[in-house]
Amino acid sequence: MAFVITSPCENEKAAECIEVCPVDCIEEGKDMFHIDPDICIECGACEAACPVQAIYMEEDIPEEEEKYIQINRAFFED
Repeated sequence: MAFVITSPCENEKAAECIEVCPVDCIEEGKDMFHIDPDICIECGACEAACPVQAIYMEEDIPEEEEKYIQINRAFFED
């Protein structure tokens, strides 16, 4: 399991998460940031730093935000 960024990040892109990530697994997309699940070490630094509470462990994502799991995966498949 890795962390996933969800809808509150869309068009927000505050970037505090990038600043605290020790393994540089967060990349900027067109409308939001994304976390590379193959690099994420699940440290939680990004979750704590996010000013809009957009970051969840994949297993803890609210049901209405679950589509962001696939959005995140698709970002890194390209």
